[in-house]
Amino acid sequence: MVTLNHGNQVEFRFFRPQAEQVYLVGDFNGWSHTTTPMIRLPNGEWTHQAALHRGVHQFKYLADGDWFLDYAAFGLEPGPFGWNSVVVIEPAPLPSRHKHQTAA
Repeated sequence: MVTLNHGNQVEFRFFRPQAEQVYLVGDFNGWSHTTTPMIRLPNGEWTHQAALHRGVHQFKYLADGDWFLDYAAFGLEPGPFGWNSVVVIEPAPLPSRHKHQTAA
């Protein structure tokens, strides 16, 4: 599951209670298998929070050597080695500028 928090802050959560080690692997870390370890929570979920740049990012979870997609993310896209999960970081909304109109 992917949750967008303030701006570009993303929380990744992956339920795999029997896993010994889980990594978040994606285009945002050069598809490194070891750069981004996730933290195990007492309820069996693994979590990682990251600040991502605006755009569409592909990722997967690597748990004990096996690859997993996140079907609760923003969708799936094909990549060079199969399907990947997707997270989309939109640009921050611009402040609205209302013009005040007066009745005649």
